[in-house]
Formats: sequence, structure tokens, C-alpha cells
Amino acid sequence: MTALPLSLDDTTPVDGWYLAYTKPRQEQLALQNLEQQGYQAYLPLYKKFKATEQGLVALFEVMFPRYIFFRPGHAGQGIAAVRSTKGVATVIRFGVEPAVLQDELVQRIRQTEQERNEATQQDLSSLKSGQLVRLKHTALAGMEGLVQSVSSKRVAVLLEILGRPAVVDLKHHQVEAS
Repeated sequence: MTALPLSLDDTTPVDGWYLAYTKPRQEQLALQNLEQQGYQAYLPLYKKFKATEQGLVALFEVMFPRYIFFRPGHAGQGIAAVRSTKGVATVIRFGVEPAVLQDELVQRIRQTEQERNEATQQDLSSLKSGQLVRLKHTALAGMEGLVQSVSSKRVAVLLEILGRPAVVDLKHHQVEAS
């Protein structure tokens, strides 16, 4: 982030993005209200998987809680109104100058967001074949074994049970790295 010499009332176009600090859990509200006022607004989200009774479900969460990127949508539009936008707490500043993120940084965040959102659970899993893991939340909790394979819904773990090798299929949340 670099601070460029602009005041909140300046309408000089900026080659970059400003950063607003939102009220708790009001990022979506701030996004909608900024867009309604004609600003370009960007709220990065990331994909994560949550285990439910129906299996793993993809969820999208805010990448940077309480922060949203924005910039004027047209020449002559200032940023002073953002401070009173519903959902926004304040505009991030360095001293009296608003913080400005260079466009290249925001583009890299967009690229990272897109790559993660296209990834499968297997791509995002920290579990890899051959890795030593410990079972949890099962009748075999505490036992250690080696990951045989990882799929979007299951992890196959090689265990030694009663002196014999056995492969057990488990849900992702039932194993942890040792």
C-alpha cells in the first residue's frame, strides 16, 4: 500500500483502489451501498469446505474481514461520501491521506480468488498420499495411519488393526495431520 497525496474531498482520478473498513459482518451491505452510489467496489471472497451431514459443502467467506476495496466509478466522483455509507465504518488512511492500493495488487488478489474458487476440495486439502495422519471423531480416534488417497468426499487411510493392514475410508474432518 502506498499513500498518494489526495484528500478525501479530492476528485482527482486515482490509478488504484481505496480501502474502507466496514462495520462488523457488514461487508456485503457496504458492497451493495457503494455500488448503488456508483462506486466500483470489490469484496474478495474465498472458497472453503465445511463438513455437514450431507457431506462437504462449499462456502464462500470474506477474504479480508471488515475490509472492502473501492474507487470512484466516474471522473469527478469524490470519496468523502464513502465515510457515511451504510455498512462502512471509515476509510483507511495514513495520517490524513487515504490509503491507496495499486491496481496490480488488487489484480493479484482477484487472480488468487479465482484460482481458489475454481479449486476442488482435493486441491485445497492439506492431506496428501503417504502422509502420516491421526484419526479423530471415530471409534478409532487416536490411531495413526498413512493416507492412501484423497478424494473430494473421502480420505482412504491405511491402518494396522490387530496386526493386519486395513484401509479405512473416512471423511476429511475425521483425520488430522500427525
